[in-house]
Amino acid sequence: ADAVAGLLKGDVAVHDGSGRPLTAVGAHGGGASGSGEEFGGAPGGGEDGAGAAEAADLVAAAKRSRAAARAVFRDGRWVCAMLAGQELLGCLVLYGRPDLDGPDQRLFERSSVVTSLLLLLRRSVAETENRVRGDLITDLLTAPDRDPAGLVARGRRLGFDLDRPHILLAARTGGEARDRLADAAVQYLFGGGGVSAEHEGAVVLLLPPGGAGPGKAARLAAGQLGQLVGSPVTVAGAGPAAGPRAIADAHTEGVRCLRALRVLGRAGQGASVAELGFLGVLLGDHHDVDGFVTTALGPLLEYDAQRGTQLVRTLRAYFDCGGSLTRAKEDLHVHVNTVVQRLDRVQALLGPDWNTPEQALELQLALRLHLLSGA
Repeated sequence: ADAVAGLLKGDVAVHDGSGRPLTAVGAHGGGASGSGEEFGGAPGGGEDGAGAAEAADLVAAAKRSRAAARAVFRDGRWVCAMLAGQELLGCLVLYGRPDLDGPDQRLFERSSVVTSLLLLLRRSVAETENRVRGDLITDLLTAPDRDPAGLVARGRRLGFDLDRPHILLAARTGGEARDRLADAAVQYLFGGGGVSAEHEGAVVLLLPPGGAGPGKAARLAAGQLGQLVGSPVTVAGAGPAAGPRAIADAHTEGVRCLRALRVLGRAGQGASVAELGFLGVLLGDHHDVDGFVTTALGPLLEYDAQRGTQLVRTLRAYFDCGGSLTRAKEDLHVHVNTVVQRLDRVQALLGPDWNTPEQALELQLALRLHLLSGA
């Protein structure tokens, strides 16, 4: 990217086949020169809607370039596809040169060929390294307690530190796409410092947190893996976890979460156990009851603590009385208008959907757990 930017006197960006930035030079290329992770394009990065639209636009322009067998000009930038045979590896993008003449245009197009060769070489090395590291991950998940020190030492020899925190993702798809998922995982991790392996019918990915929690990382992976395989991919996230035993436990949690997503009819989506509400409390290894109660009732608890009100008690009475305002006011020994006013405040704090069946179930469970905690 630096070389092309210098030769053509413009800003240059390199994107992979799904539109994620791998590197960029100059403000129009997405920032200062650096890796894709700096721009939210690497695994664990952002889920910005504008960024997704930009990526889709670049992929569409790259496909037009492939069809035309030459660079194309669109929206103030030149885009040239990077190919390996008929496979679209990504695209080279040039900003700031709308008047690109014949010789410079041919130089730009030849630069994409050189970049394709470099990417193929890097990908071949990455695939080989991933296979070796993947064997390590498979051994770790199969018997994490057999020789944890040996697993860590083996990882370090391969340039992969198991003692550092990692997000674990478990991904699964169906049909013919199942055979393509492992290769798609390698492409997804390319340049991001992670590792993947097939294990027990799913593809397991370990990647650095990168500022994203397991739920956010799972949603990002579900979207981009789905694009790469051409079929919905369901992804569960767990962690961060460090060390063989913790990583194995995160995998167990991720597989349970993956199963729950399928049962809930959320195929093709990504989530973590912590985002599944009360199901997360049941499925998670750590059973974060306090976290669940705070998530469900936090605004009411804070309001009561600050103002000395009784919104939590009123909500519990309302549910205990089957949603009857008359019975709730008798239980609370207040006027029915007081109950109505308190429930209006509950709606203002929790949102208009607080009394839908799904939300009401989570609130009732949180109220029971809060009561059992002795609060």
